[in-house]
Amino acid sequence: MSRALPTIHDVTEHEAALYRMERLDLEFSNGERRLYERLHGRGHGAVIVVPMRDDDTVLLVREYAAGFHRYELGLVKGRIDAGETAIEAANRELKEEIGFGARRVEALRSISLAPQYMSHQATLVVARDLYPERLAGDEPEELEVVPWKLDDLHELILREEFSEGRSIAALFIVRDWLRHHGG
Repeated sequence: MSRALPTIHDVTEHEAALYRMERLDLEFSNGERRLYERLHGRGHGAVIVVPMRDDDTVLLVREYAAGFHRYELGLVKGRIDAGETAIEAANRELKEEIGFGARRVEALRSISLAPQYMSHQATLVVARDLYPERLAGDEPEELEVVPWKLDDLHELILREEFSEGRSIAALFIVRDWLRHHGG
């Protein structure tokens, strides 16, 4: 079913350091009028990287998550700097966060977090043929690197410390992509 997009009658903005919040006054095609809020990220986008140590082992990171005030397992991720491509940003983030570069880096698709109220998207990148190389990053402490077998995803997704939806989705996407296209 194809519908006309709601009419935007007014937009008010609130600025913050990492995001810009907008309040939208919308009117839907049936005449209903509602206020919606959405967040727009700042910058040039982001990457979420699946670093493959070998054909079946991903390298996860354990880092502090302020939202839950605990340490979380997840994937390498970060912002794309001005003038960088997603591939360049992914390789830089790998070197900063886990001390590896990658000779084979492929962007697979974009992943959104909560499209109902956020415009933020991250480019999902798979990184293979890793080699040791470290760059100074902006993390306040060294991140713990945790190898995990893709065949054991069923165990990982049940762990309390592995809760971020983008990381969960990214691992399933990359696992299936590697099985069908990744040779």
